Amino acid sequence: MNKNFDFVGFRKISLIVSAALFVLCILLSFVMGVEMDISFKGGTMAKYSYTGTLTLEEVTDFAKEQLGNDVTVDLTNSGDQTIISLSKTDVLSPDAQEKLTEAFQKQYPDNKIVAEQVNAVQPSMGRSFFAKCLLAVGLAALFLILYIAYRFRKIGGFSAGVMAVFALINDLAFAYLAFVIFRIPLNDNFVAVMLTVLGYSLNDTIVIFDRIRENRAKMGKEPIQNVVNLSLNQTIGRAISTSVSTVVAMTCVAVVALVMNLDSIVSFAIPMLFGLISGSYTSLFLCPPAWSMWMEHKATKKAKK
Repeated sequence: MNKNFDFVGFRKISLIVSAALFVLCILLSFVMGVEMDISFKGGTMAKYSYTGTLTLEEVTDFAKEQLGNDVTVDLTNSGDQTIISLSKTDVLSPDAQEKLTEAFQKQYPDNKIVAEQVNAVQPSMGRSFFAKCLLAVGLAALFLILYIAYRFRKIGGFSAGVMAVFALINDLAFAYLAFVIFRIPLNDNFVAVMLTVLGYSLNDTIVIFDRIRENRAKMGKEPIQNVVNLSLNQTIGRAISTSVSTVVAMTCVAVVALVMNLDSIVSFAIPMLFGLISGSYTSLFLCPPAWSMWMEHKATKKAKK
């Protein structure tokens, strides 16, 4: 890439793209809806292993006959096992869970159905867990601001911290968009993705701000946009190499998980891909250029006084 690429010159376009992303997230959340796993909304999730052949239609009809129409059934392969995944919005008591297992075994005696895992979560517990997860993400963002503010205090650390978190929010929104578009229920992996994206995106941002700090000390009163452009051009090779290798690795994980029908891995890998791609973009085109705009405004305001 051209070593004199004008990253700062694209900052207004980057801000418009980010604003459009937030609007898209809100619109799709209302239009397509947001699916919640029982971990967050409450209900019952049961997994049964079996041998032989069963069709999704017959298992679904039988489950609805036993539990009502608010039941979702899926058949997947997990390693050397074939699994019936059953979710219900109501909480089943231990007695009801045992009766359901016995009903399956009686209905399909030749398929050797075995209850592998049954989880029941009260709605209040699910909402509480979701709130605590969001609190964890919020606290992580707050500590990131404080850390960056202290580390880069010589170049206006608080503004750097705020812009870094602004870019991170953009990355989290893009990862969240994957859950909405691909109809992946928000579950434990949602929190894992959010926290992983926070850490990954921050890594590139810190490297770039380190270079900005070094160059600003060397370049004296050079306009801040020149310092930022030079720093970005000096670090872009490392940023691209890191991003490409990470995206390729995560793509391989996602493809293998899709082929093997490993839903728990798919629900992590695909949103992570979205977050990684967004992190590469915001580290170069959004965070430092937007920070330079803040610093220019601050300098202009100071000059007027």
